[in-house]
Amino acid sequence: MKDVKVLGPGCKRCEATEAMVKNAASKLGIDVKVEKVTDYAEIAKFGIASTPGIVVDGKVVHAGGLPKEDALETWLRA
Repeated sequence: MKDVKVLGPGCKRCEATEAMVKNAASKLGIDVKVEKVTDYAEIAKFGIASTPGIVVDGKVVHAGGLPKEDALETWLRA
């Protein structure tokens, strides 16, 4: 199971990113645990200055703006 964190204050882009992660995982048949991290101090620990951010299995893979679907699928497969 992949552990995915979506980092952001809860804005529309953050919500869209969370939905994109869940949709991509479902499409690929990958089990994911998605956690929304909205606490700024916690987000800062990942070194993210621009949200939304995505962390897959402890590794920051994206920061700022909506991720591209093909990149998201690559991160989930890794």
